[in-house]
Amino acid sequence: MVISEFGRIKGGTITTPLGYQAGAAYAGIKTYSDLFSTDLEKLDVGVILSDVDCTVAGVFTQNSLRSESVRLCEQRITLGKSRGILAVSGCANACVGNQGMIDALQATLLASQKLELDTNDLLFCSTGVIGVELPMALVDKGIGDLKISPEQGHSLATAITTTDTRTKEIAVSFELDGKQICIGGIAKGAAMIHPNMATMLSFVTTDASISNELLDKALHIAVDLSFNMITIDGDTSTNDSVIVMANGASGTPEIQDISEEFDVFQRALNQVCEYLAKEIIRDAEGGTKIIQVNVENAATAEDARLAARTVAGSVLVRTAVYGNDPNWGRILAALGRSGCELREGTLALFVNDICIMEDGMPIPFFKDAVVAAMENSSITFRLDLKLGNHDAIAWSSDMTEEYVRLNSVYTT
Repeated sequence: MVISEFGRIKGGTITTPLGYQAGAAYAGIKTYSDLFSTDLEKLDVGVILSDVDCTVAGVFTQNSLRSESVRLCEQRITLGKSRGILAVSGCANACVGNQGMIDALQATLLASQKLELDTNDLLFCSTGVIGVELPMALVDKGIGDLKISPEQGHSLATAITTTDTRTKEIAVSFELDGKQICIGGIAKGAAMIHPNMATMLSFVTTDASISNELLDKALHIAVDLSFNMITIDGDTSTNDSVIVMANGASGTPEIQDISEEFDVFQRALNQVCEYLAKEIIRDAEGGTKIIQVNVENAATAEDARLAARTVAGSVLVRTAVYGNDPNWGRILAALGRSGCELREGTLALFVNDICIMEDGMPIPFFKDAVVAAMENSSITFRLDLKLGNHDAIAWSSDMTEEYVRLNSVYTT
């Protein structure tokens, strides 16, 4: 078995893997004002479709008030196969009672009839305003206007956006016995983002051959390292969904567990999910900087994750980053309340590789140099706990006046 390492495909998107088509249309569902004026084309209904049946896996919001779109996806994924995903942007289809499921079923029925599919083979995702019923006349119009082709991956990435200022797309590939395997993905999200998923959708496709069980295992690992390690505002939404489909169109042998090919597939999937997660942070509402928190040598893996996510999510830390203020006490205060095991006498802290604390004691530093480092668009805090060998990385954005302004003047 000869396996190459994976590499990113220039201009790659969700339809880069073999055997996938996409389409998008504008139905008038998405009606955000000029507050979020961007160059994104007006599109709000989209679909990703495989030429053949796929194995499928999904990870969904932990919010107790779940959109009926999420519930329908969860039900259909248990059937073990899928042909595609219908997506609607501008309406969450959440907190609307039984009508939410009625409308979700109707939307997939309409789309499956147009695409000549079994209704159960089509998943459904929605994103937008909570507490508003799907405008089914508009959804019907959008579905009717869909035109499907392998070249429409970017259009689908556009259609799922809400307050995003740009699309989020990637594809990577590796070779297995001389044949190429691709993984492509798209995502949307700019606010209401917090670990345990957030106001985000992400769809991933691959032409690898892999079982439902192994695909589910790989997706959960990738999500835990990426989408569950980002935060913008501490809010977890009703609609968060990450779905991956595998159609086997590469013609390569089925990937087996505990194998070299699965390890490479896992790393490639991790890269796709991490890239998309970080793109969400880079596009955070009002954000000007991306913050990365590296926690090293924690006693347990859970401690490392808990510490990284707590520091990354601290409003005081994030406002300090916005103001280029090297107030490192805020970082330590967040670390101390995280609940992870700590020993003050072993702690080390670095800000963009400038040592601020070593062995629990502050190190004299030139403040202007740290201020200058914090003016960068990317800020890294590295915390070495020196208690074990477990590491974790979390990401967030700075907290700005613009975030408050945007979220005070429009309905989410």
